[in-house]
Amino acid sequence: MLAAENGSIPRAKVGGVADVIRDLPAALAQQDVIADVIMPSYGFLAGSVNATKLAEFNVSFNGSCKSVSLLSIPHPEVEAAVIYFIETQGGESNGESNGKTQEIYSQGCDERPFAEDANKFALFCLSVATAIKDNLLPMPELIHLHDWHSAMFALLSQFDENFKKLSAIPCVYTIHNLAIQGIRPLRYDSSSLSAWFPDLLEKLSPEQLETVIDPRYPQCINPMRVGINLCAKVHLVSPTYADEVLKPSDHDAGFFGGEGLEADLLRKQDSGALVGILNACVYDDLADATGVKESDKASVRDKLRDKGISGASAKKIASIQEAGNKQDQYRLGKNDTWLGLLELMESALMGWQGDKQWVASCDLIALTRISGLLRRAWLSKGVHLSRLQSVDKQLTYPQTEPSMLVTSVGRLTDQKVLILRQRVLLANGQRVSVLESILQALALEHPEGIFIMLGSGDAKIASDFSAIASRYANFIFLNGYDEAVSDALYLNGDLFMMPSSFEPCGISQMLAMKAGQICLVHGVGGLRDTVADNETGYLFFGDSLAGKAENLLGRFADVLGEYNSDKWLNMEVLASEQRFDWARSALRYKQDLYGFS
Repeated sequence: MLAAENGSIPRAKVGGVADVIRDLPAALAQQDVIADVIMPSYGFLAGSVNATKLAEFNVSFNGSCKSVSLLSIPHPEVEAAVIYFIETQGGESNGESNGKTQEIYSQGCDERPFAEDANKFALFCLSVATAIKDNLLPMPELIHLHDWHSAMFALLSQFDENFKKLSAIPCVYTIHNLAIQGIRPLRYDSSSLSAWFPDLLEKLSPEQLETVIDPRYPQCINPMRVGINLCAKVHLVSPTYADEVLKPSDHDAGFFGGEGLEADLLRKQDSGALVGILNACVYDDLADATGVKESDKASVRDKLRDKGISGASAKKIASIQEAGNKQDQYRLGKNDTWLGLLELMESALMGWQGDKQWVASCDLIALTRISGLLRRAWLSKGVHLSRLQSVDKQLTYPQTEPSMLVTSVGRLTDQKVLILRQRVLLANGQRVSVLESILQALALEHPEGIFIMLGSGDAKIASDFSAIASRYANFIFLNGYDEAVSDALYLNGDLFMMPSSFEPCGISQMLAMKAGQICLVHGVGGLRDTVADNETGYLFFGDSLAGKAENLLGRFADVLGEYNSDKWLNMEVLASEQRFDWARSALRYKQDLYGFS
């Protein structure tokens, strides 16, 4: 497997693809498939895990000779599997280049999108191809490429005469996010196909060039399209997403489909070379010392599709009495950890200030809100905040855990929050964002309710959400990412919000459901494949952005009306029992994607 991220390695995770690369090899090993992983070192990863140097070699890239090191460690969780690193000196894959350290992806700029990363990953692909060609790596039976970052390997193996030896190795390609394609110019830029591989560009036939240029920008190469057209099979990370990408996108209506590549994907489907396989989640009750076991439990959606069980029948899986007992356990855990959650958030915020000269306004707002809630939580437990308080006159407050805790964890991008940013007209004539309308409805129904959002990304979105946090006392916006806080939000929330405009698969909703937290999601992609409406969560739909916004608010009103009802208690238990496990997905990888018997 070639990938940009790997959750098995500390500090090598940015998004959900890292979870896949971490968890999939163990599941494949249970299917007798050993998957080695190779990734860039970025100037720091190999050293951080004391990787062993296997070889050094040179490659010609971007007009100069680059020195490349191949390093490895045994896979920490899969016997006989290996994790390899490509480290370059003086190359774009070195995380210390241009004074930048320890980063997986570069921020880039609007004038030259993907320029630094495209250089970095083109060099990575060239280095991997060279290592295999020169027998520095074992000859694999199959190569699995993940997203545009690794797609240039397919270009080299299929079209470059220097790597003719690799053309017989079948490649398959997983699309984790079709919207991010890594498009760069063919020529006249230091980050272009002619800069990376000048001889190759000149030798491409018109037919070959036609398969790799962007259909909208014919003077550009599209790495995502390279992977789609030059790999034997293409994999989308959920069945519903595999259907959605076959249709043209309509951004004005809020629909994100094929993003200009739907014709290529349709050809793949027509030839039987496109598959939709759901990514999965690791569950403690399914794991043993050797890996991931097959789950005996089908998901609600499997039952609804395959066995025709009605909604009413599915809800009978857990009795009201059982639901009440488990709900008591959830509530107890949440009440006991509210103070801990506040302290985790405060600690994360303080940690983010370590390398800053000034405290950002969004951080100051969040710290102020959390400090107030911490004070109330301490007082409710009888903790002295002042020596002026005597023991016999100790002040205590009522329990201060939120009456309803709404949570959200994700990147600040239009993919994740575009619908929350739409404007709606309220009955009082006020025009506000969907997020503000949700906060107003929450405050009206649950004055002690709180919405906590954890995420970073687009600076304009962060600024808008910070301004909202300054106006609404029931909204805590944490502009960053902290894994401990993320885990605590999954474990302690009552409702997880995930109104993504599109969602190839999604892991957050699985993690929330795993903890018994009901999800309110947009019925697209992997969200539709994992959350069963009125069974394990709430779905909303819409034919336009305005329609989606209104329907989200309508479903949130349903949530408020049904919160803590018998139906709700049953849904929490049923959500916690869902198993989107890697064993079933890995079997489909083996048979449908890899073609192994």
